[in-house]
Amino acid sequence: MYNVISLAFKYLFIFIIYFFMFSIIRLIYLDIKGMGLNTYSKSTYLKLINQKDTLPFKIKEVYPIDKDVTIGRSNQNNIAIKDPYISKQHMRIVEDEGDFYLEDLNSANGTFINGDRVMDAVRLENGDSIRLGQIEFLFVNRR
Repeated sequence: MYNVISLAFKYLFIFIIYFFMFSIIRLIYLDIKGMGLNTYSKSTYLKLINQKDTLPFKIKEVYPIDKDVTIGRSNQNNIAIKDPYISKQHMRIVEDEGDFYLEDLNSANGTFINGDRVMDAVRLENGDSIRLGQIEFLFVNRR
């Protein structure tokens, strides 16, 4: 009787170990797949710097940037982020002659590039960090 029970526990333990290893490999695969860098390898986009799970609202890891993009809490924006510290119309990124410029739209809490508050339209460089509300993005321009 004890041999049958010990044999069952032995196979159950082996199954649990394999299931755990499979789960770890699956998480690693989903993490690499979720980075999405191949999709945006030759374009301009905003990459989330914050850890996604620490924010109390839903947000994507990557937002592509077109010619003119507005960001804010309202659904009328191109990128709507439900952060309570972001204004309804918070900021805008515009392309002009191949360069991208960020403009704060008189937001209550301000927009910051590399730690400095934006007071006027500012030319964005590849690798600039953009902070608005509780969110920080990395500006990536691969053009």
